[in-house]
Amino acid sequence: MADIAALTALIEPEVRALGFDLVRIKLFGSGDDYTLQIMAENPRTKQLVIEDCATISRRLSDVLDEADPIEEAYRLEVSSPGIDRPLTRLHDFQEWAGHEAKIAAREIVSGRKSFRGVVNGVDGEEILFTDAKSGAVRIPFALVDEAKLLLTDALIAASMPLSSDGADEFETEE
Repeated sequence: MADIAALTALIEPEVRALGFDLVRIKLFGSGDDYTLQIMAENPRTKQLVIEDCATISRRLSDVLDEADPIEEAYRLEVSSPGIDRPLTRLHDFQEWAGHEAKIAAREIVSGRKSFRGVVNGVDGEEILFTDAKSGAVRIPFALVDEAKLLLTDALIAASMPLSSDGADEFETEE
């Protein structure tokens, strides 16, 4: 399997050169069925439209073909992080403060490894979090294994689509 840090060093400058921020790189699968997933976002909107995905995919296809950093055959998948996005960077926890999330820690923090509650921001390298069961907790960012926002009405309201053009033109059969 490829080294994610090396892939990040190769991919992130290309994504940034196109004006986007890299959210996550993930290589998953087994046997002869691997997927290299690249999540990126427009820093202004926190989303990507399909044309953005295509632009990033074309750029990365050329770079990955030239560098050939992955021994196995794989599919390249470029996507927006989506509404219930993963929280992968420390500043994500500040940016999405006030929203509900799930966090899985690599090690026990305040007696637990799994948290569900509200993100309250960051303090230095720690995530400020109010867990539904144990209350206020400080989770060192270095110990976060996975974290993602939970789909709530507040998150939906905060993540309005870039465009709803054509939405009112949809017709149904009766």
